[in-house]
Amino acid sequence: MSTSPNEPVALRLIDREFLIACAPEERDGLLEAAHYLDRKMRELRGNAKTAGFDRLTVLAAISITHEFLSSRKQHSGLDQGLTEELAAIRRKLEAVLDAPVK
Repeated sequence: MSTSPNEPVALRLIDREFLIACAPEERDGLLEAAHYLDRKMRELRGNAKTAGFDRLTVLAAISITHEFLSSRKQHSGLDQGLTEELAAIRRKLEAVLDAPVK
């Protein structure tokens, strides 16, 4: 939890500017997220017939959420595989350590 006072940060999405308060240590991440969202909205605007700001915002939110959930699902599978491999290694090590010395 941050003890720093929040400061306003100007974010630009398409042709609109928003002021959002955030802690100084979160500023870079917020700006990075805003740049990503702006790029996604501009990409969608290039492909849309009617590109109102609200519609672009919703389309971008859905697209980014889909990317996030797909990535999370992929990493979850990797995490499960890693957990299983580590358990197998642990069992082998225990077997070796428990084996009688010849």
